[in-house]
Amino acid sequence: MDFSFNDEQRLFRDSLRAFVDKEIIPVARDWEQSGRYPAEIVAEMRTLGLFGLAIPETYGGLGADTVSFVLTFEEISRGWMGIAGILGSHSVSCFMIANHGTEEQKQQYLPRLATGELRTGIALTEPGAGTDLQGIRTTARLEGDHYVVNGSKTWITNARYANPLPVLVKTDPAATPAHRGMSVLLVDTTSEGFSVEKDIPKLGYKGTESCELRLDNVRVPRSALLGGVEGKGMRQALSSLETGRVNIAARSVGIAQRAYEEALRYAREREAFGQPIGDFQAVQIKLAEIAIQLQAARLMTYWAASQMDAGARMDAESGMAKVFSSETALQCALDAMRIHGGYGYSAEFEVERLYRDAPLMAIGEGTNDVLRTVIAKALLGGKAHVG
Repeated sequence: MDFSFNDEQRLFRDSLRAFVDKEIIPVARDWEQSGRYPAEIVAEMRTLGLFGLAIPETYGGLGADTVSFVLTFEEISRGWMGIAGILGSHSVSCFMIANHGTEEQKQQYLPRLATGELRTGIALTEPGAGTDLQGIRTTARLEGDHYVVNGSKTWITNARYANPLPVLVKTDPAATPAHRGMSVLLVDTTSEGFSVEKDIPKLGYKGTESCELRLDNVRVPRSALLGGVEGKGMRQALSSLETGRVNIAARSVGIAQRAYEEALRYAREREAFGQPIGDFQAVQIKLAEIAIQLQAARLMTYWAASQMDAGARMDAESGMAKVFSSETALQCALDAMRIHGGYGYSAEFEVERLYRDAPLMAIGEGTNDVLRTVIAKALLGGKAHVG
């Protein structure tokens, strides 16, 4: 059993780490607090080819293995989790197009998405339908060679920059069960009737926008139906969310890693009662617990990634990694804040931002409670095994 990276993965991680240390960490706190969009960082990610992570080499992408995929989100989130969000939604969408699109759709979009010339996201959630995707109300009515789309979406990352934007719709609202009438359309966001209504104010996850969208009689050509067949949208979305879950697990590891680094540095430098606080047993116990949970989360995330690379079904594995890693990020951020004492509550220290970014990891790509039921059903149905 090999727990080490191969040479290619090691070099990839080292280049990512150097990029984060040089380009992201020095500006993250100031830019996050000012609400500044990280255009320069996005441009550098284009140069590094990171927008092509989930795109096969055939179409100009990196064709990265899943371990390298999670390494990317771990390292970037160590610097600033909001930046990882820009790349994450884009990558999930690219995975969806690469795995479910027609050849014409792949040729049309993937080469330009790989370079970052085009960027994308994914529009699933609605004001009244988050976890229950079958409850969406956005409809697409076929009129001749166009669909006419009406509805709204919310919490859409990259909303102001995405084109095309995969949108989950109901092409047959009367279908039973509902998922049989659901499809994905690759919507041109410059179309008449498509509008970004507002940016949602957030506790954390800043640097990238999260928006509410409205589609008012938006005309979408029939050729933009993902895969060319109606009724496949739910399956297309759920298979793509498996990559989204290991993405979130990796982001969580990145947050926890930064929390560990900040707590360790502070424990060495801060003095109380004439000695570094790291000499006190209570602080040592917290540091050790952060390190233990962090390394366990990292190994579980890499394990899930390696299972995906092996072609295994990933419902339970990606769910386990996402749940455990996100809970770890929450606890590590809190413990790091406690080690900092009063300074941990100050926006002048990194742990304050980590503490605000971590909660989203327990909510995004399926809440942890819902994923626990997904894991349990896979175990009960014999689709997943432990031991």
